[in-house]
Amino acid sequence: MDIFSSKTLESLVMPQADSSKGQNGQITVIGGSKLFHGAPLLALTTASRLADMTFFASPEPSVGSIAEKVKSELFSFIWIPWEEKENYIEKSDAILIGSGMMRYKKEWNDGGGDETREITRDILLKYPNKKWVIDAGSLQMIEPQWIPAGSVLTPNQKEYQRLFGNMDPSAVAKKFNCVIVYKLPLTTVCSPDRCIEIKGGNAGLTKGGTGDVQAGLTVGLLAKNDPFLAASAASFVVKKAADELYKRVGTVYNADDLAIEIPKVFSGI
Repeated sequence: MDIFSSKTLESLVMPQADSSKGQNGQITVIGGSKLFHGAPLLALTTASRLADMTFFASPEPSVGSIAEKVKSELFSFIWIPWEEKENYIEKSDAILIGSGMMRYKKEWNDGGGDETREITRDILLKYPNKKWVIDAGSLQMIEPQWIPAGSVLTPNQKEYQRLFGNMDPSAVAKKFNCVIVYKLPLTTVCSPDRCIEIKGGNAGLTKGGTGDVQAGLTVGLLAKNDPFLAASAASFVVKKAADELYKRVGTVYNADDLAIEIPKVFSGI
């Protein structure tokens, strides 16, 4: 199996000197719940550093008020009303769904998990030709047959087991025609045609929110790159950023630190 090389980052489509507003991608992030406000905001923070326009919609009204307050510090996304989400999905180059959406059984008493399931099913089935990153809550409530062709899936180990059991990632990618990011200390990214391993990283990446940072980075890259390159490059950059933080502070860093470190990795491309 091939090992991801930093030289591969040179093949990424990145903003050109003569580009104008809108040419470098538009993305939408769908996520958030009354329990998980921070997850989509971490994804937005990361994604907005790559795409020209970043839109955010949440089924939870309270997330909207929090997003408006956050905009006093983070101005780089546009909060959109939930009922207008489809207008932005249609014009987006890539969409992330699931960050911070409710999923566990203990949350189902108020319908949160059921709502995530319905939203995920309805949106994915309505827009099968869009470029998707599917993460977190949506991965915990999705059925495999809903996965649009070419989607990038970024599950943690429990989410992977729920969906695919003990299937090998290469078999998953072929069966469901998707790109799977199998996140272990040695990460494997598989498309239907090939797999690649990404080395690096450290135990600091077990902290909450780091997966949301990676999902945001993935959708930001996916706007103008093919799914396999976007997924593998995002995994490499996250691990590289984590290793740079480790040199300075060991594992004493969090997802916010990781999001801040990522642009420094790109500065070396």
